[in-house]
Amino acid sequence: MMKSSFLADFKKFAMRGNVIDMAVGVIIGGAFGKIVSSVVADIIMPPLGLLIGGVNFTDLKWVMKRPEVVDGVEQAAVTLNYGNFLQATFDFLIIAFSIFLFIRLLTKLTEKKKEEQTAPAPAPAPAPAPSEEVKLLSEIRDLLKKNEE
Repeated sequence: MMKSSFLADFKKFAMRGNVIDMAVGVIIGGAFGKIVSSVVADIIMPPLGLLIGGVNFTDLKWVMKRPEVVDGVEQAAVTLNYGNFLQATFDFLIIAFSIFLFIRLLTKLTEKKKEEQTAPAPAPAPAPAPSEEVKLLSEIRDLLKKNEE
């Protein structure tokens, strides 16, 4: 009995709209991240590297210990690969900026749609001012009422 309740609760949780929307967002975000990483690595960074002297950012590193041969076995160099860090930082900044622009666009569209939906109905036109004849008749009526008192 507890097992079916657990499964029913899990199914209810998993089928909620927010969970499904989040899953779709994560999948699309992953694909978008690959596209932006390619744009950064393949389109933006080569010209930027050329401008600063033909440097490929992913090749930038600080060699802390040179490779050496110990007992006939070559040991790899110890390097600090700050170029990869720079590349990842550029990727992040471009992805974050792209998402910011996309969210900003969605917010503006949503606000505009809300304004259109909640726009107040036009105010009724004010009643036209009474004509001179109506004003004169009202004054006569008021005088007659005053004389009757």
